Amino acid sequence: MPLLSSMECDYPLIDSNFRDFCASHVIYSVEDFLLRDLYVLVISTEQHHNSERLKEGITQVLTIINGQHQPWVNGQELLDDALQNKSSLPTGCRRIDVFLHGGLKKGHLSELVGPSSSGKTQICLRAASRVAKGWGKIIFLDSGNSFSSKRVAQFVTQTSDSSAYEVDKALQQVMNNIVCLSVFDIFTLFEVLHQLKNNLISQVDQHIRMIIIDSISTLITPILGGGGAQGHALMVSVGFLLKRLAHEHDICILVTNHMVAGEKGTSKPALGES
Repeated sequence: MPLLSSMECDYPLIDSNFRDFCASHVIYSVEDFLLRDLYVLVISTEQHHNSERLKEGITQVLTIINGQHQPWVNGQELLDDALQNKSSLPTGCRRIDVFLHGGLKKGHLSELVGPSSSGKTQICLRAASRVAKGWGKIIFLDSGNSFSSKRVAQFVTQTSDSSAYEVDKALQQVMNNIVCLSVFDIFTLFEVLHQLKNNLISQVDQHIRMIIIDSISTLITPILGGGGAQGHALMVSVGFLLKRLAHEHDICILVTNHMVAGEKGTSKPALGES
């Protein structure tokens, strides 16, 4: 979500005085705004001589947030959208593609959960190589230095019966279509996702077909500790942003999540059940 400082041109109420007030409460973006207790924020305006204008600014930000919500649609419209627009992208793993009736659904957020060394990253790399070869651009967000260009090259060469020249050409196409970015904390992830959203809206990256985050739990787990609600709010915000990117731009998004110990010795997804 945008920084408050970038909104003054379109929304005069969000001026320097309002931003200074927000900064005193450690609020610099719309996202920070959502994480604060709005009741306390409104009450705190009474300590300022321009309290009414500050309240109008708060109302303005809330109006902007509400304006970003999608209009309600009925079941028939959702069905028509699913049948007409939401095709599948193959993972390159035959049994998984059969199980998923063709592969990962475009316009959806898919989560791959499993214990350490269970093959999650290998599936991500195989899916990236498969989609990059025949469908378009891949954004691979790597949170643990797991991306391996050599492994991607192996997937491309092992699944081809073409001549050496054609294999080299296919490999070059795949590598050119995969953009790998290192993301080591949740705030960098937000920055990257917002930049992607802006690029997609302005059609700078109109050929993106898949976004892979390996792993999203590595980024979110560190902020979930303690008794505060901020970590959970950030996790919900990430999920909302990913689902919105997938739905609005017909992109397949794949994230990985590791397992942790649960009750009675059982294992559970680190970020909870989907």
